Amino acid sequence: MKYFLISDNVDTQMGMRLAGIEGVVVHSEEHIREELKNAMDDPEIAVVLITETLVSKCSDLVYDLKLNRKRPLIVEIPDRHGNGRTADSITRYVQEAIGVKL
Repeated sequence: MKYFLISDNVDTQMGMRLAGIEGVVVHSEEHIREELKNAMDDPEIAVVLITETLVSKCSDLVYDLKLNRKRPLIVEIPDRHGNGRTADSITRYVQEAIGVKL
């Protein structure tokens, strides 16, 4: 089982390659969706790492995949600029997952 990175910058990709994790650098929403679909369909990939900046560009797809697909695991990671997560992202994710408003 492998890890796969979908990043928006080369620095993150190079750092992950040093750790043995292959990946791609994308910028447009179309390319994000395409690479995410390819990674989800690859039976060898167990974990998809995706930068928070990219998640914010297509959060509907990412959260849908997290809720409805068992494999691979999608993990949001901060990019080199730090945590780009909005303050309510975890609250919104829990609300969508279990239907409880916090």
